[in-house]
Amino acid sequence: MGKALAVSPLAPASFPTLPVIQGVSFATAAAGVKYKDRTDVMLALLAPGTAIAGVFTRSATRSAPVLDCQAKLGGDAAPGAAILVNSGNSNAFTGGRGVESVQAITAAVAQATGVPQGRVFTSSTGVIGEPLPHDRIIATLDTLAGAAQPAGLEQAARAIMTTDTFPKGACATVEIGGKPVKIAGIAKGSGMIAPDMATMLVYIFTDAQVEQPVLQTLLSTLTDRTFNCITVDSDTSTSDTLLLAATGASGVQVGADDSAFADALHGVMLDLAHQVVRDGEGATKFVEIAVTGAASNADARTHAMAIANWPLIKTAIAGEDPNWGRVVMAIGKSGAAADRDLLSIRFGTITVAENGWVSPTYSEAQGAAYMKGQNLQIGVDLGLGQGQATVWTCDLTHGYISINADYRS
Repeated sequence: MGKALAVSPLAPASFPTLPVIQGVSFATAAAGVKYKDRTDVMLALLAPGTAIAGVFTRSATRSAPVLDCQAKLGGDAAPGAAILVNSGNSNAFTGGRGVESVQAITAAVAQATGVPQGRVFTSSTGVIGEPLPHDRIIATLDTLAGAAQPAGLEQAARAIMTTDTFPKGACATVEIGGKPVKIAGIAKGSGMIAPDMATMLVYIFTDAQVEQPVLQTLLSTLTDRTFNCITVDSDTSTSDTLLLAATGASGVQVGADDSAFADALHGVMLDLAHQVVRDGEGATKFVEIAVTGAASNADARTHAMAIANWPLIKTAIAGEDPNWGRVVMAIGKSGAAADRDLLSIRFGTITVAENGWVSPTYSEAQGAAYMKGQNLQIGVDLGLGQGQATVWTCDLTHGYISINADYRS
């Protein structure tokens, strides 16, 4: 990555104050994987008994770290676990050398921490197709293992950034059985963001006690309502990983039917997902697309993603042009069921089109004024059934081109 990037205009005012999650500690280091003079490695150490769930990219060219993590899910939680993440190099499309790097790093983490190698999970993010200089990472491990402390989650969020312009964190506390249960998570992601089991890198920690199969089902379900509903540029990465760790340190048992915990976790995941969109490369607008009245939920999602991913719509939003005709075109070409004469479109609360025609109450001045906002909603009703879906995206500006043209220099 070349020049430093200006912080997104859609960024939160500050990084949130995240609660300490008992049973997990963090440390960061500057290994010089790609970047100079900045932290680029994060280690999380998890207490014995920690259950870990995960979802990953379904890319056919997924990285060696992703494949290794997938193979390790569901293992014995008794000895605890460790998560090691590096930025700057994705260790993807690196063949046998990529596998060797994962093996070398996980073995070295095991030696430095006492965690079995089969419980060491790694992630790498950054440039594709370059061998990972894993010796630089391994050289930091003794220091990392000795420096880990519970309050290091914000530093961890900064260490995993690549083209991100701000670190991303979210948290929640929920009372279950009269006792507090805490959830805190971090994410990185800015480009190559589209739904496919998971998006970018995300690590969420809770002190709840949850059996691994329950945790996995919960995570997979909520991913489809959060991270699988965002898109920056329709591109799915080779390295997308989401890990959820439940340390059990609170002593509060959470079961499959505990809606309070599920709702709190959903809130944390949705917050992180929205932050990724707000940090979309070059983004100046945050856009919610809500589709109702579709023949099915699947059709609603197809329409919503067609609108969210079409460059002509995204560039119109960037130019603050209320070009609702492009929404009509996106619906028509999505492949899902639609009837021109039943269609209605809204910008926020403004009815733009209805019954297959521009609304008699709509004026171009109304639409243009609405498009000047930073947080926008496009609403579509198909008039065909009960199907609905909501997705989130951002605009497409020249900044996206500049960032990605300069990414490897």
